[in-house]
Amino acid sequence: MASSNYFTPQRGNGFLDKSRLTNALPTYSSAVSEKMHRHSRSMSWTVPVSVSIPGVRSRRLRLFMPNPSRVHQISVSRFGRRRGPILLCLVLLASIVTVCSFARRFGAEEKQWTTNFGESSTLVFGRDDLRRIWKWEIDSGHYPSNAKIPEQVGLSAPPLNPALPPRKVPTIPSRFRPPPGPVATTTRGDGPRRVYLDVQSQPPNLAYPPRPVPGSVADLDIIMDNCDFSQGKYVRDCLEVLRIGAGLDNGKRLRRGEMDEWKYIYMEQEKENFTDPFIDPIPIPIANPIAPPRPLVSGGETDPNAGLRKKVGADWETQLPLRAPLQHTPYSSLPAPCDPENPRLFHMFWTGPFTDKPYLALLSFLFTQNVGLHLKDGDVLNVCRPEFWMWINPGPAASVPNPSALSDMYEGLKTNPWAAPFLHHRFKDVIKFKLWNTTDQLDGIPELKDEWRELRETLFNSGGHIVSVPPEKSQSKSAEVSSTSAIEDSTNSTDADTSTKASSTGDNKPDEDDMLNRTGSKSSSSYDRLSVILSDMARFVLCHRFGGIYLDADTIFLRDWEELWGWKGAFAYRWSRLEKYNTAVLRMNKNSALGSFLFRTALKNGLDFHPMTVSRYTKDAYLEGLLLRLPDAMFDSAWLNTEYYQRERPPQPYFQEFSDFFDTPAQASAAPQALGFEGFFQGAFSYHFHNFWWKPFDPSRNWPDLGPKFSAGERAARAAAEPDIDPEDATDRVADDKRDLDWATVLKRTFESYIRGERPNMYGEWLQW
Repeated sequence: MASSNYFTPQRGNGFLDKSRLTNALPTYSSAVSEKMHRHSRSMSWTVPVSVSIPGVRSRRLRLFMPNPSRVHQISVSRFGRRRGPILLCLVLLASIVTVCSFARRFGAEEKQWTTNFGESSTLVFGRDDLRRIWKWEIDSGHYPSNAKIPEQVGLSAPPLNPALPPRKVPTIPSRFRPPPGPVATTTRGDGPRRVYLDVQSQPPNLAYPPRPVPGSVADLDIIMDNCDFSQGKYVRDCLEVLRIGAGLDNGKRLRRGEMDEWKYIYMEQEKENFTDPFIDPIPIPIANPIAPPRPLVSGGETDPNAGLRKKVGADWETQLPLRAPLQHTPYSSLPAPCDPENPRLFHMFWTGPFTDKPYLALLSFLFTQNVGLHLKDGDVLNVCRPEFWMWINPGPAASVPNPSALSDMYEGLKTNPWAAPFLHHRFKDVIKFKLWNTTDQLDGIPELKDEWRELRETLFNSGGHIVSVPPEKSQSKSAEVSSTSAIEDSTNSTDADTSTKASSTGDNKPDEDDMLNRTGSKSSSSYDRLSVILSDMARFVLCHRFGGIYLDADTIFLRDWEELWGWKGAFAYRWSRLEKYNTAVLRMNKNSALGSFLFRTALKNGLDFHPMTVSRYTKDAYLEGLLLRLPDAMFDSAWLNTEYYQRERPPQPYFQEFSDFFDTPAQASAAPQALGFEGFFQGAFSYHFHNFWWKPFDPSRNWPDLGPKFSAGERAARAAAEPDIDPEDATDRVADDKRDLDWATVLKRTFESYIRGERPNMYGEWLQW
């Protein structure tokens, strides 16, 4: 009989007892089970993850992340294989919602964002309208590019493009004909030929760069090839191409050899020895042509909008009304230097008392643009002179201007030392102040005037974040704001005591520190968000109504924009590393098809004109090519460096933060005085210093320093900046100046010395009074 040692003993309840060794340790059915059990007991809650550090190739950052295997094991062991993963997903989702809710509730006003993941479509126009928009812009000469048209537009044949030169007649006609594709993605040139220029001054005039040739055009396709961040191009290299191609390195060129690849400026000439684009050559039959794709069929009917993703809950818009296309006329064929269909207008929007920020923008405009200030009265400037329209919003963004707002505006400008110099009769033809009125401006947009009032309660919409304005706030008059003395707030003092205090009494005066009553950003904590939202819409309104280029008030001109005016297409620039728009610089054509599309689309999406939302409008409709996204190196050269990109090969100067413009780091503080204006992102068209409205450009001399012609305003501003010193007794001593001047100070003093007559502008032209 077998020994009982080979049988498993039973418990008193009849179940088998767990087998144990003589040392009382449990046994397992297999070695695998034992290893799994021991591994699960020692599994860590975190796992190390190594990630690369942007700009530092030799080192990596080690982070400890939650261990998903450990979390999954605990959830399965406690709640089972089915309920465990489901419960884990619910906990993760609840955590994300909680974090987003807290960020939205307690985040700073200027940093509140809506999430971008899971975005729904904004499209409300069908394919037929998208084709009409593309054809209208191309026929009007607003697409001088060889970039491809998206296939989703569905053009059946390449349209004629009057802004591109035709192809030359081949010496030996080819019998090859490309097979017909499903859709056309290119255009056929039908315009004047292009002659690319070698822009350089000739000896002995080498001290200053030459003015751009009137009527010259910048080939933005070539600029994209040399500057596109998506293609790995560096801002430093882009700026070199920009300055060499424009002759800004005049007398200082170090490169040797042919530079035809860097020539991006051309003139349009008459056509010669070109094919007649209106006569197609007889096609040679080919075998097995590619048939166009069959459209989707729904319910027995062909769907013309197959493949387009319509906005949820919206119907397709009725046919977009468009005026007749414009006729593209090269500069050499114009009867006058200015083209009435393409006015050279710079627009800028400002709320509240005039400060040193729009002051410097206007000075940089006079220092760089060809406005004819070097000519005496009576002399004729045979070029199209640009104008600067400064739009003033007299009160808080949500207020309604009073009947005397226009006269109040001019009275405030006359008594404001930062603004008064630009009312001088010498500048009257190039700088014009305009009163902004939201109601009049929106009523001036045909696409909005009949419907925008239905959205009055949600008018301040930025990226889906809506600031509600109570009716009593929207009806508050701005007279109380404009009646205060402008000179009291004219200087940009950083002291907290100079800011307007909130009303703590029970009177009827508005609380000026409340977001609805702010007139400008006095500090980072009192950001005028409503004015920023209003300016997002104002730039599109102004460009669509009047044409031209809009610039944010924190923009400084760095060179003549003649070549950009020659490019007739619309453009903004890239949002740093993201393939989105930044509309701090925005060019649009007057009453264009693209503008009509944007306003009708915005109307159906809550009148949201935030740059990120506008990026969705054009992307969803496959119209990104009509609003060209230029490299930020052209207008915002420091942006990538401030976000830790391209720091191994930065441009000059090298800013790690935007504040370095105002407070240059000590180790780089010798550069501003040594290099001067010519060493500040040379080649770029402008610089965007990204807000910092509350930081003065020149802390040591925080007043307009324009010489004897404007001494009265200087004394007033000086008295406000130095209340303890009598302006009549004030003396300037170099010992009182800051030892190392920052970049912001150097630029301000450079522009002011031009107005005082102590130096010429950047092109060697002296101001004539």
